Amino acid sequence: MALTIGVDVGGTKIAAGVVDESGEILAKTRVPTPADPQWAVDAIAQAVRELKEQYPDVAGVGVGAPGFVDRERSTVIFAPNIAWENEPLQQRVEELTGLGTVVENDANCAAWAEFRFGAAAAHEDMVLITVGTGIGGGIVLDGRLHRGRFGVAGEIGHLNMVPDGLECGCGGHGCWEQYGSGRALRRYGRDKAAADPIAGKRMLELNDGVAETIRGIHITEAAEDGDPLALECYSELADWLGRGMADLAALFDPGVFVLGGGVSDSGRLLLDPVAAAFEKYLTGGPARPRAEVVLASMGSAAGIAGAGDLARI
Repeated sequence: MALTIGVDVGGTKIAAGVVDESGEILAKTRVPTPADPQWAVDAIAQAVRELKEQYPDVAGVGVGAPGFVDRERSTVIFAPNIAWENEPLQQRVEELTGLGTVVENDANCAAWAEFRFGAAAAHEDMVLITVGTGIGGGIVLDGRLHRGRFGVAGEIGHLNMVPDGLECGCGGHGCWEQYGSGRALRRYGRDKAAADPIAGKRMLELNDGVAETIRGIHITEAAEDGDPLALECYSELADWLGRGMADLAALFDPGVFVLGGGVSDSGRLLLDPVAAAFEKYLTGGPARPRAEVVLASMGSAAGIAGAGDLARI
């Protein structure tokens, strides 16, 4: 099965590509994600058919879907952003395209891409942490994607970090993503600039003086300029990420943590304090071996490449 098609289904767009055995994407297409969940299936199938016309010898399809996917890699149990519930996505895509199809969680697809072709390629045990609006992730242990008994392992953003803490979109309180995500970074910037407009002057300048709508890009730019309060925002974010990573290290003992997602685009501004916080909270002191902490390398190609490669397994 030399060529496959990988599909990355997002809340706003569906991206698909032809993937070879080295993870290279030979051709791509993308369409907006329809509001109607059934039309979204049709859009996936149309993207697959379009690519198959260019590469008639593609032998299978992998679909990365946001939400819970069952252990059989066939049904989307729940995907809130697309309103899928017990959606037989594998069956429907196969019927519409004539190609064998597997379905996997989108973060798992990205983790698999980093493991197979990217920043974790030298490791057998890794954890991907995607730091965006929330926190997502995927886990590979002994060279195998860790999916759990029901297929829904890896929802690391909903580790309970603060009992009775901030309310989360999942319905719980105190989830990790409420403290270590892009949403949290924005909250830190807004709160700090509002509480001390003099210290927050640079962030406020970048947003026309309005603290309540400061965005991550303003905090990042101010931090890159050396602004102490913006750097403090990144330090707080990194501290929470390091805490969670130390807990994950206690559970899984990976060889590497890979940081991805939109916030990781800030590079060493995030990487260095996260690595320091991870070392600070890791149990065992200097006697314990340390996992590497690196930035993801696959970028936006990870979802497609990972989904396409998982279609071979």
